Amino acid sequence: MIVAIKMKKGEMKVKGKKIFTNPVMVVLIAVFCNILWGSAFPFVKRGYALFHITDAVSDKLLFAGTRFFLAGILLLVGYLALNRRVPKLHKDNLKNVVELGIVQTTVQYIFFYIGLSNTTGTNGSIVNSSSVFLSVILSHFIYANDKITLKKAIGCMIGFGGVLFCTLGQGSAKFSFTGEGFIVISGFTSAMGAVISKKATQRDESWVVTAYNLAMGGAILIAAGFLMGGRLWEVSLEGSLVLLYLSMLSAAAFTLWAMLLTYNNISKICIYNFVIPIAGTLLSGLILKETIFKKEYIVSLLLVSGGIFLVNSQKHDKIVQ
Repeated sequence: MIVAIKMKKGEMKVKGKKIFTNPVMVVLIAVFCNILWGSAFPFVKRGYALFHITDAVSDKLLFAGTRFFLAGILLLVGYLALNRRVPKLHKDNLKNVVELGIVQTTVQYIFFYIGLSNTTGTNGSIVNSSSVFLSVILSHFIYANDKITLKKAIGCMIGFGGVLFCTLGQGSAKFSFTGEGFIVISGFTSAMGAVISKKATQRDESWVVTAYNLAMGGAILIAAGFLMGGRLWEVSLEGSLVLLYLSMLSAAAFTLWAMLLTYNNISKICIYNFVIPIAGTLLSGLILKETIFKKEYIVSLLLVSGGIFLVNSQKHDKIVQ
């Protein structure tokens, strides 16, 4: 990717297309991104503990904003260092990037950070998978070449069934609107963000779009949290390292994912989102010591993963009118 950015713009696009449409590279990059996103669930909750963030919404927004603003700055500095010029956006693309920052960073993570604080890391990672199926549904109404087929429809129903079983299944914790409910809303805004991102990256480089998206969305979160009285009272070395990891995670995953969206149908790469709940569940057990080998978690993971695979199995399938 660094090699590509050092090339001329035309050469960079050719190189980028070859990498991000190569079947093997698509799999490797998509799985890597989703492992990173899966790791965010336990690390965000670990960050809450290290920064002594409890019920105050303002503190959560400030924590989230700091993460994404730092991620955006890291990308901008990296671009400047490699290209020796300030990354610029086309004027006719500013609206798309502003919308992306508000939807994909500000709004999505307001609901995500509040929701995750009111549920377990395992529950959050499984319920968050609803964004995959919501992306498939949105793509049907927006893209002429990405319609819902019978298999996609069945896959969505199975996947949503897995999400419901996780939150409402026997032995599961009671469904909380400000917990699992907010995670679902976060998933919906994530699906909307994927659509906007695909549009924005057609006009400008994914690296630049992602940098301004994260920096702007993070700045709004910081301002909102600070004005509401939010403070990060306890700052430790471990807490700072967790925050830095989350920022680097966002910078890498969002940039690579935006590149995948630039050259591929949304539903084609969404198949690999099944890695998020698996990674989130396993890492929540490892880092947060959560009990992950419960019936509802295992069944939900199987249903969600199966649904994600099915929505992308489109050969000889009829489009649902």
